[in-house]
Amino acid sequence: MTTATTAVRVLIQGRVQGVWFRGWMAREAGARGLGGWVRNRFDGTVEALFAGPAAAVDDMVAACWTGPPAAKVTDVATHPAEDPGEAGFRFLPSG
Repeated sequence: MTTATTAVRVLIQGRVQGVWFRGWMAREAGARGLGGWVRNRFDGTVEALFAGPAAAVDDMVAACWTGPPAAKVTDVATHPAEDPGEAGFRFLPSG
């Protein structure tokens, strides 16, 4: 049986920089077995790409609405993305 995989790019707005959001996201994505990346954006948002089993990706997107304890998320926008085909979850430079 094959598990359906998917990839989405997310843009998280609110108080999401300086609150350990990227570190939290890497831990949570890794716990769900997802690949992808995360980075801070110069406009104060956090951007990420999650790739893996559809149910795990959906669960991770839902978790982004809460984030780490010090975060205050006001919006999570999702966009379809191409699966980068890389294992693991990594940090990208700010952009």
